[in-house]
Amino acid sequence: MKIRLLLVDDHAVVRTGLRMLLSGQEDVEIVGEAGSAGEALTETERVKPNVILMDIGLPDKTGIEATREIKARFQDVNIVALTIHEDEEYFFQMLNAGASGYVPKRAAPEELITAIRAAASGEVYLYPSLAKLLVRGFLNIDRIEEPKNPGGLTDRESEVFAMLAEGASNQEIAEALVISPKTVERHRENIMRKLNLHSRSELVRYAIRKGIIKA
Repeated sequence: MKIRLLLVDDHAVVRTGLRMLLSGQEDVEIVGEAGSAGEALTETERVKPNVILMDIGLPDKTGIEATREIKARFQDVNIVALTIHEDEEYFFQMLNAGASGYVPKRAAPEELITAIRAAASGEVYLYPSLAKLLVRGFLNIDRIEEPKNPGGLTDRESEVFAMLAEGASNQEIAEALVISPKTVERHRENIMRKLNLHSRSELVRYAIRKGIIKA
């Protein structure tokens, strides 16, 4: 099944370049474009993409705000940031908003394609130099707040938690544990609520801090 991709960037020439680059990928179908956060929300509802390439610098709202709004309404849509911003502030804000990937515009085309495919599979992809920021952030105790309600997970929730932290999709977890995807989603909601987590990036951070997975 093809990846349904929505391009969001306020520069038409950038969107044209991305379309030329990605249209040659047999597993990618570009289903729409947007030049603003408002258009991105409208197009997401209209074309129902699997993955959105999201620029941070949009004219009406930031890509961070757009990502947060889209993830609140369309949880199954995965968002990859494609931006000129490589500083720590934007990076962590975008991940906390719910992005599944972060790629600088200077990255090689292969990196971008890899990020799109990873996001479509429910995985998290970070450009190598930015992944170092993430690991450093995990290990800096002074900068990380523990969830307010740690622990309290059932054995099955702990299994689902570990697999989510490793990047497994709901379908993969369902097949591994011989349960339905809806049951996985219910466990996931309970985990996020019990641990006071709000995004997959926070879940991964918590898992690394607790030694459930390695950075």
